[in-house]
Amino acid sequence: MADRLTQLQDTVNQQAEHFCNSIGILQQCSVPSKFPGFERTGSQTPQQNQQEDYAQLFSTLISRCAKDIDTLIESLPSEESSIELQVQALKRLEIENQERAEKLEEVVRKGELLLEKIQAALSDIAQSQLDMQYSSSPKKQ
Repeated sequence: MADRLTQLQDTVNQQAEHFCNSIGILQQCSVPSKFPGFERTGSQTPQQNQQEDYAQLFSTLISRCAKDIDTLIESLPSEESSIELQVQALKRLEIENQERAEKLEEVVRKGELLLEKIQAALSDIAQSQLDMQYSSSPKKQ
């Protein structure tokens, strides 16, 4: 679910960028307004042909992004099913956790038994070596 929320946030941010860029293009390409009693001299010919291309481009981008946002919102789970799904998932995880804990306890029990056997075998080996060293050493009289 965090993946979808992140994706939704990214798409909303992208939509905000489209809005800001389209306003910037409007400001860049717009014709200056004339005020009565104020005359300005200089070049006042904006690039008219590109303005139409930008309008089409940004309208397409904004509408596509809005559709993506709607799709992402619809894909989010509802609040009721979310709680139910979480409860079910938690129950399933608790059962799985209990099963794994029982298996772990069994493995530990087997490991402890094996450790006792190994320690007993090492003790027997050590005792046998001591007995052989004692019997093979010359006796002093």
